[in-house]
Amino acid sequence: MTAPLVVFDLDGTLVDTADDLIATLNRVLGEEGVRAMTREDAGALLGAGAKAMIARGFALVGEEISAERLDVLFRRFLPIYEENIAVRSRPFPGAVAALDRFEAAGWRLAVCTNKLESLSRLLLGQLGLLDRFAAICGGDTFAVKKPDGGHVLGTIERAGGEAARAVMVGDSGNDVKAAQAAGVPVVGVTFGYTDRPVASFGPDVVIDRFDELFEAVGRLRVG
Repeated sequence: MTAPLVVFDLDGTLVDTADDLIATLNRVLGEEGVRAMTREDAGALLGAGAKAMIARGFALVGEEISAERLDVLFRRFLPIYEENIAVRSRPFPGAVAALDRFEAAGWRLAVCTNKLESLSRLLLGQLGLLDRFAAICGGDTFAVKKPDGGHVLGTIERAGGEAARAVMVGDSGNDVKAAQAAGVPVVGVTFGYTDRPVASFGPDVVIDRFDELFEAVGRLRVG
C-alpha cells in the first residue's frame, strides 16, 4: 500500500522567511529611493510574492510603478534574495519535530509552494531539510500553481503518493483553495502570512502550533 503523504506549503507554514524577504525587499527599494518597509507594512503580502511586496513599497510612499519597471526590480530582487535566503529564515517552532514524528509513523513528506522551485530547494538545503522531502514543487514546476488544484495533485504524484492518502498543510487562502480543488483535506496554521484568518477560508482543521499537527491529521482519517 502507498504510504500516506503530508504536503506542506513553505513560506509562512514550514519556514518563517519574513525577515530575509523583507531585508531583500528593502535593499531593492532603497536603490530606488523608496523608504524601508517593516514587517507590519508587508503584512499579508509576505505570502503574495516579491512583485506584490515591491509594488506595495511604492504604494506606501504614494508612487505608482509600471509593470515593466516592476519586472526589472523583480529580476534585481531574485539574485539578492538567493544570496541571503537563509540568513534569518528558520523552521517555525516545532516544525522539525513534526516532520520527525510523521516520518517515524511511516508518512512521506512533500512541499508544494508558489516560491520558485530552485529557491525552495536552496532554502531547504541551507536549513538542512532538503532530503526530508520526496518532492519539492514550486510555482514554476508545473504549468499551474496554487490555488489551482493541479499544483497539489502534481506534487502528490511526484512524491509517489495518492490523493486519497494525502493531506495539505498551509497558512493561506491559496493553500486551502488548492487542496479543496484537489479533493485533499487541509490543515490551516494560524501563524503564517495571510490577509484574513486562515479559518475563514474553510480548512478542515486549524492549528496554532506544530505540536498539534499529528493529532489533527489523525482526526482527518487520512491514510
